[in-house]
Amino acid sequence: MIQNFIDTFLAQARYEMIDDGKHFYAEIKALRGVWATGRTLEECRTNLLSALEGWLIFRLRNRLAVPHFKAPARAKPQKVYA
Repeated sequence: MIQNFIDTFLAQARYEMIDDGKHFYAEIKALRGVWATGRTLEECRTNLLSALEGWLIFRLRNRLAVPHFKAPARAKPQKVYA
């Protein structure tokens, strides 16, 4: 469930180039204060994941509200014929 939360909100992240294309900036607007920067897009994504994890841990430890989200539906098992 926690991984679903992280995946759901990372999918909402918006990225942009800043400093004349020398750095990247990302934020998740639905989660106030969750943003990151990086020299490369991958570094920015990694930093955003760390920021999101830290935000979630802080909220849970302090018993603060966490936004509801719709978890992806589980795949239904299907019969396989050989």
